[in-house]
Amino acid sequence: MHINNSERLQFELMTEKDVHLFFELDQNPEVMRFINNGKMTSMEDVINIYIPRMKSYVNEQKGWGQWKVTITNTQEFIGWVLVRPVDFFSDDPEFDNLELGWRFKQSAWGKGYATEAAKSIMDAVSNNNDINKISAIALEGNLGSINIMTKLGMKYIKTYIHKDPLGDVEAVYFEKVLPE
Repeated sequence: MHINNSERLQFELMTEKDVHLFFELDQNPEVMRFINNGKMTSMEDVINIYIPRMKSYVNEQKGWGQWKVTITNTQEFIGWVLVRPVDFFSDDPEFDNLELGWRFKQSAWGKGYATEAAKSIMDAVSNNNDINKISAIALEGNLGSINIMTKLGMKYIKTYIHKDPLGDVEAVYFEKVLPE
């Protein structure tokens, strides 16, 4: 799948060759605040945990993976948008419901980049007839991400314990039902 450039941004599926970008993004405690209480990710964890984890759900044809977001004018990497089936790491993934997630450098916050990128990617992956919903989760206090979910047309569904092999967290779940 190819994601068309948006007004200010371009997108490319990330690979293990982007290990330095994953590491670079996770070195700001504010960026990591709602991920793991501000703990920066080690290069060892990027290589041994996050890259294999990403590779387990990448499907280029369906648009699953982590999409590198770059500012078109400057070619600056500013973050990524994740796409994978909801509950992918469970025994019962929802293949008709795609989870979007995002992580952006603090220097990119407040400029509409995350919303612009997530909307472009959401629009592209939701063109697949097998997809009925687009969803996202966030910690309850992560008002920036919750604001993006709302701008994408997602509605609050529930607060719950999100189960993940890396650790369970209490999260808010938002979803958008796609028109038939």
